[in-house]
Amino acid sequence: MKNYRSAPVRLALLAVAPLLLAGCASLSGNGGMTFVQDAAKTHLGATVQVAKTDQDIDTIDRRVAELLGKPMTADAAVQIALLNNRGLQASFQELGIAEAEMVQASRLPNPGFSLAKLKRGDEREIERGFSFDLGHLVALPLTRQLESRRFAALQRSVAMEMLSLAAETRKAFYAAVAAEQTASYMRDVRATADAGAELAKRLAQAGNWTKLQQAREHGFFSEAVLNAARAEAARVSTRERLTRLLGLWGAHGAFALPARLPDLPAEPKDRPDIEQVAMATRLDVQAAKATLDATAKNLGLSKVTRFINVLELGYMRNSSNEAPRQTGYEIGIEIPLFDWGDARIAKAEAVYMQSVHRTAQIAIEARSEVREAYQGYRSAYDIARHYRDDVVPTAKRISDENVLLYNGMFISVFELLADARSQIASVNASIEALRDFWVAQSDLDMALVGKPSLGGSAPSASVAGTGGGAAAH
Repeated sequence: MKNYRSAPVRLALLAVAPLLLAGCASLSGNGGMTFVQDAAKTHLGATVQVAKTDQDIDTIDRRVAELLGKPMTADAAVQIALLNNRGLQASFQELGIAEAEMVQASRLPNPGFSLAKLKRGDEREIERGFSFDLGHLVALPLTRQLESRRFAALQRSVAMEMLSLAAETRKAFYAAVAAEQTASYMRDVRATADAGAELAKRLAQAGNWTKLQQAREHGFFSEAVLNAARAEAARVSTRERLTRLLGLWGAHGAFALPARLPDLPAEPKDRPDIEQVAMATRLDVQAAKATLDATAKNLGLSKVTRFINVLELGYMRNSSNEAPRQTGYEIGIEIPLFDWGDARIAKAEAVYMQSVHRTAQIAIEARSEVREAYQGYRSAYDIARHYRDDVVPTAKRISDENVLLYNGMFISVFELLADARSQIASVNASIEALRDFWVAQSDLDMALVGKPSLGGSAPSASVAGTGGGAAAH
């Protein structure tokens, strides 16, 4: 026996068939983290992991404890932050939410089924209905493309947040190490000034030193005490900022930092094509382009669907014990009598042009930022190198010559201490210049992949040049 189907039903099934596989869209299983993980590996040589379960958290805690058990480096600090910073983990969850929404938007709408049983006297009537939202079906391919582009833009945004956290962690690490180094140096300065003040006091008591000379030495000691206190406050402040970025608390907050900053590289990096590289690699530029593409697709979607915003197809099968079976179909369509969709089109076009101008502005700012970052990097290198190759060695030669004069009894111990005090500003400025170079290096690295935070200054333990001092070593 042949099976005959009504033409409308066959056409509907043929229309639905090519989209059945698309309606089975599924989640990736990793919360959409592939792009972020690739960015971390490519730009940082690090790994990221989303914490979804207690097992994930235990794994992260073990890895963090392992890194903290080794000497801390800038790369280790970045890796700890990428794993342990809870704000970044919250953004990873946002990525998972967005992926779920994208998959949901890509799935076919559920069909509807209705059943009615009616009674009128002895007559019994049963109505059966099957409906499917054809408007959703027609728009599904374009909607899928739109949501996919939005999700890709969010992936780039989260990756940029991750890279920004890495850059801020590096800067905080170098600031904390510099503050530790300065604080240690200022403690030595205070001890030396204390010894000088005590010697001046004894000489004054013996009648070999005037009250004025003793007061001057005590003044030097007082300034050394204040400078040491400032350096300690800066050390605590920079360390706590690093601790927050690393997401550490409790016993883990007692991590050890290196005693001094890394040495200056032999030569600075030469980047003549830095603007072109930034345009190709900056994630904020890519995110703006993705948003622009999504907006363009949205404009196209508005044009396609303005006449079929409400379009449904229904299949009916009614039966009654008093009449032959009733079959057929029902189609409902919105009549564009009053609203032809021109206002929606105008809005979409304005939104699109708004995205065009914003994308252009982001590109302009990116070019400027990367030039500024590179100029700051070169300037910081030149300044740090000048301190390394000229200022500090000159102060060291002067100190060595004064030691020879003191050993030959040509100058007194107080003249030797006075010379050592004059070196304090040079030594501290040298530490800060080296810190500024590594911070500028971090800003440059960030400027090549995302928006850097230029113009910021780390807490500094600047000291006066008249405090008690010790020679540079």
